[in-house]
Amino acid sequence: MSDAATPAWVERLAREIGALGQAEGSGPERAMDRMSAAAARGVPGCSAALVVIWRGVRPGDEGGTGGELCAAGSHVVVDYGASHSDLATALERQYAVDQGPAVEAVREMRAVTVGDVLREERWPDYLSAAVQCGDRSSVTFPCQMEEEVVTFGVHSGRGDAFDVEAVAPLVALLAEHAAMALHSAGRYVDAAREAAHMRRAMSARAVIDQAKGILMHARGCGAAEAFEELRRVAQRNRIKVADVARRLVEENAEATVRAR
Repeated sequence: MSDAATPAWVERLAREIGALGQAEGSGPERAMDRMSAAAARGVPGCSAALVVIWRGVRPGDEGGTGGELCAAGSHVVVDYGASHSDLATALERQYAVDQGPAVEAVREMRAVTVGDVLREERWPDYLSAAVQCGDRSSVTFPCQMEEEVVTFGVHSGRGDAFDVEAVAPLVALLAEHAAMALHSAGRYVDAAREAAHMRRAMSARAVIDQAKGILMHARGCGAAEAFEELRRVAQRNRIKVADVARRLVEENAEATVRAR
């Protein structure tokens, strides 16, 4: 890698990755897809890139939850982004056999470099799949992200494609930026989810208040008695109070229209 190329790549990638966590609607999944594509385009020698979010699990809980993909070790794959489908296939093989550069990087929390898988002896159950998927050489770095770990790997279909001494520090920096951006993207998703929940709760409360008003007017009862009636109907029909209230409000509106 030439000294002239390095600053331009670092500046471009840092700017792009920083924007990922700030962009509206940029959740972790989209962010990782964009990161891996950017690395594949910009890192010298790189033909494909892989970004993985891992979460540690307690002994006995290796099955994971919520659709997480499970490695046989102490981490599960929460989500990942691969610039090419062959690299995604290679990752699937890694956690199926619990061997490979990404698995080793997250397990040992250190950089893992592969000069050429044809000379490798570390992962006998992974090597043939790596060759078939075109994963000949790679540099993978892990970075802690609160309760999760991000691994960032640059890969090539050629053996000895990377000047490891030059590329390794840059990939380490890229992994750090990726972790920060994904943390920001995750916070955005959490905030958006919470905001949506609050909007739904406020909407439900408004329609329940409307339904209570209808019952209070029709029956001459108080607010507590009106709500208790809504609750009894909901319980009897095994639906939410808000759904009962919404039906009552809609029926009342239709009856008003017919009466005009």
